[in-house]
Amino acid sequence: MTTQSTALSCRCGEVTLEVQGKPIMSAECLCSDCQAAGAVLQALPGAPATVDAKGATRFVMYRKDRVQCTQGQHRLREHRLSEGAPTRRIVAICCNTPMFLEFSHGHWLSVYGGLWPAASLPPLEIRTMTRSRPEGIELPDDVPNPKTHTLTFFGKLLGAWVAMGFRTPKVDYVAGPLETGSVETS
Repeated sequence: MTTQSTALSCRCGEVTLEVQGKPIMSAECLCSDCQAAGAVLQALPGAPATVDAKGATRFVMYRKDRVQCTQGQHRLREHRLSEGAPTRRIVAICCNTPMFLEFSHGHWLSVYGGLWPAASLPPLEIRTMTRSRPEGIELPDDVPNPKTHTLTFFGKLLGAWVAMGFRTPKVDYVAGPLETGSVETS
């Protein structure tokens, strides 16, 4: 049996991720941290939009053991909202493309949905943390819109962790912190 793999690149093609198999879940997050980090990331020179008009950031969640950086690891940098925060957003500094979000104590990566061509982006399954959406925003009812994370959400994460034998692989190939003022030119 062959496992399907998908290559995903930053906007300029210098950094490539390979994701294998089916994702854990495809979601939009409306938490205040994703909105704050998204505002910083999309303000970088040449960066793509990260947060949509609803205040949502699109992610496709994969087990850490099913995501590899196959090209350009030296161009990856991390952005944390505060020093020591357990969540970091990884950006390709060649073109300031957000690549993935990592909860360092977790077993999954949330790969930014903007890396997929629109036609091949896995279908949206849920919006999470909708209690933090910007004031006055009405959400469509195309998928569940819970105020926080649901038991089903945690169940899918737990199921993936069980399938991994309760391992939490380390992502140790990110080259350091993101400088929020420029694009790398070399």
